[in-house]
Amino acid sequence: MAVAVFTLQLNYDILPGLVTIGKYDGSHYCITAATVGDKVIIHRPYRRDNEISLLNVEQKITSLCAGKLSQDEDKEVLVIGSPDSVLVYHVDNNSDVFYQKVSDGANVLQIGQVGSGEQMVIVGGNCVLQGFNATGEDAFWTVTGDQVRSLCLADLNDDGYNELIVGSDDYELRVFKEDVLTHEITETAAVTALVSIRGSQYAYALSNGTIGVYNKTQRVWRVKSKNLARCLASFDIDGDGVEELIVGWSNGKIDGRNSLSGEVIFRDALSHGIAGIVCGDYRLAGTNQLIVISEKGEVRGYDSSSLKQDTSLQPDVVKELLTRKQVLTSELKNYLPAPGQRGIPANTRLVTEMFAVESSQFYKFGHVNLSLSTNNQTLLRAVTIFSEGIFDGETLVVHPKLAQVSNSLKVALISPKNIPYDIHIRAFVGNTADSDQLHVFELTRQLPRFSTFLLLKDVPDIKPKNFVTFTLNTRPKRLDLWLNQNFLLAEVMESNERAQSNEWSATFRCLRDGSILRLHHESNTMTIATEDISLAADVLQSLAFHFNLERVDPIAEFPTIHEELKRSMENLDELRKNISRMATSTADNVSMIKSLIVQAEDARILKLMKNMRDCYVQLYQLNKEMTANSKIVCENHSNLMNILKNINSIIQHATRLHVGKNKSEIISLSRNATANNNVDALIKIIQTGRL
Repeated sequence: MAVAVFTLQLNYDILPGLVTIGKYDGSHYCITAATVGDKVIIHRPYRRDNEISLLNVEQKITSLCAGKLSQDEDKEVLVIGSPDSVLVYHVDNNSDVFYQKVSDGANVLQIGQVGSGEQMVIVGGNCVLQGFNATGEDAFWTVTGDQVRSLCLADLNDDGYNELIVGSDDYELRVFKEDVLTHEITETAAVTALVSIRGSQYAYALSNGTIGVYNKTQRVWRVKSKNLARCLASFDIDGDGVEELIVGWSNGKIDGRNSLSGEVIFRDALSHGIAGIVCGDYRLAGTNQLIVISEKGEVRGYDSSSLKQDTSLQPDVVKELLTRKQVLTSELKNYLPAPGQRGIPANTRLVTEMFAVESSQFYKFGHVNLSLSTNNQTLLRAVTIFSEGIFDGETLVVHPKLAQVSNSLKVALISPKNIPYDIHIRAFVGNTADSDQLHVFELTRQLPRFSTFLLLKDVPDIKPKNFVTFTLNTRPKRLDLWLNQNFLLAEVMESNERAQSNEWSATFRCLRDGSILRLHHESNTMTIATEDISLAADVLQSLAFHFNLERVDPIAEFPTIHEELKRSMENLDELRKNISRMATSTADNVSMIKSLIVQAEDARILKLMKNMRDCYVQLYQLNKEMTANSKIVCENHSNLMNILKNINSIIQHATRLHVGKNKSEIISLSRNATANNNVDALIKIIQTGRL
């Protein structure tokens, strides 16, 4: 294990993920963390007395962040997020900088600059990103697809300006340039942590125990653990001038990994789960230390000297090499021919085929069939299939019984999202069903983006109710090329038979939910007909990418979405009125409770027991009423969050129906319409992208 350069005890339980560090006086670093009872502790190591200060927030703490909000001041501020507000607190002056209500919550906070904008507090909430400048004014606002769980800033395109990287519950990593979405990356679980390493490199952690590193939008490496990665940090632990990825785990372990290869070069273990990792010069040594805080308040600091003293890695390396030797020895035995046993024919090949099937005993609306077979009488003993996002645990093993072994296997697949999936296949082939030695075939196939859509033939021409249209100057042959690349078709589409016509169309049924997708192109106008606005956006973005469209201004007609928006806005208005009424009722009850407590105490002093009993009976009734009201308020708040999430999700999908620089304008107009409860304006914005 590594040797810490300092240790200390905070003597408080620390909430995981709610740890930060700040220079509140402009020169000394102070560990700051949330503890039970809605309190924030601030540890000042430079004070001999009263090292720890307590801030009573009196609200549930959902996020913490510290940093310099104003360029004119050296002192950093503390930002505290709660389910409905953000407080920016000047610790050294013991004063509030500003307090802002945020109806979408503050799940995660980040201080920094997005693009060419000013320094601000970035708040990630319920499908929404907000930014507040040093005076508390709105400086940034945009929408995402789900609850925001993690944020980081990094310059991905080397232009000197930061992009905002956002991780959310819908398994997506999104990259924003200013307030415009530029890239989306799909992962296999909710993205719980992000950290910038250096340049265009950043690391991520998922809720299933996976960690990894991206360079721009390309994954460099990833590993998966049975434990959860609680927090990430970037720190040069080996003193080579290049930052490593530091990971704190739920079982108390901490490790440092090479950001290019994922190789572990540093490790230690605390007795309890890691609550947070920060970096700062806590010893006033002139260089920063890596500071790790556990759930029970244990603090350990490390620097490059900790790694030099770490000799425990040598036995681990020897053990790993011995294990590797044993594996290679066993593998070598498999290559040696066994006495009396023949190998498979040299010309044996593994044949793969993928196609969509309409009827299925596995899925209600059908599935994608992955068919595997050999070109001779050799038998498929087992198949292992690896694919991110399709299978639980990312792996599927098909191992038929001996009596059912044959030279072919079929596997049912359904891709959960409209993105391409790489499928890595490992097939074990032998001469007989009970062969001891099996030949391993490995290959990779890719499911196209819209693989879960089955092409329908002889479909009656019905005028769609929900559709989006836009200008697309192209020929049917080029549309067939796009179709063949993005859909899983039984046969290659050709436009020779309709070469004399400018009309092109295709109809599909989704294997996930049975919905219909109709595509029609005529007179340079493309129509995408579907009830799912998200699917329409996916198809439009795919077409825009394939045909290099720099700007798309569509007309979107989604009456189903319009009705849903009207209901949501009406419910939103009613819920806000209910919350206001409940707040007034609660304030009245609190006033009555204070009065009754005083009356009861006066009656007790005057020995008027009957009056005192009456006061306590009324207090009991008021307490029951306030408890019931509290449950109603919680339910109303939950409903409010769900409605806001739905509205923000619709706005995000409507924004994705557009290509070009007008996206930020659409988001701004949608926000104003939502804030003013103007549903007609919001519907018009979704339809045309403008008022």
